[in-house]
This record gives sequence, C-alpha cells and structure tokens, in this order.
Amino acid sequence: MDAATVRGLIEDIQRRNQRPTALRPEQTLREVGFRSLDFSELLLRLEDETGKTLDLDAAPLRAIQTVGDLERFLLEWLTKA
Repeated sequence: MDAATVRGLIEDIQRRNQRPTALRPEQTLREVGFRSLDFSELLLRLEDETGKTLDLDAAPLRAIQTVGDLERFLLEWLTKA
C-alpha cells in the first residue's frame, strides 16, 4: 500500500461524510472535520485490507494532529514487517 492509496481512503471517508476532500498535509484533522469515528473506520479498513493489527496504545497515535501526520503514521505502520 502506498501514500496515494492511504490518501484515497481518507478522501473516501471525507466524501461519504460530505466533507472537504482537497486535503493538504498541513491541515489539522479538526479543520477538515476528520473525527475519531472516521479514524476508527480508516484503521478498520486498513486492518481488513492488510491483515495487520494496530496497537492502539501506540504513543505516536496521540501525536497525530494533521493530515500529514496521519498519512506518515499509517505509512510507517503499513511498511513495518
């Protein structure tokens, strides 16, 4: 899975919730209306597609503030062995 796929999943969630899909890495998740329920849906979709399970107690999870933070976190998680 690559950055474009992760971005596409985020945009899909935004689109279905009638929120902005033209996202920039520096935008905060709050600015674009990306809520914790959206985050949970995104993680479940990624877990289903990859078979990987995310440790929700991961400290880096709490540091996610922006669209770019979210994308980087997910790509790092997905590329770990």
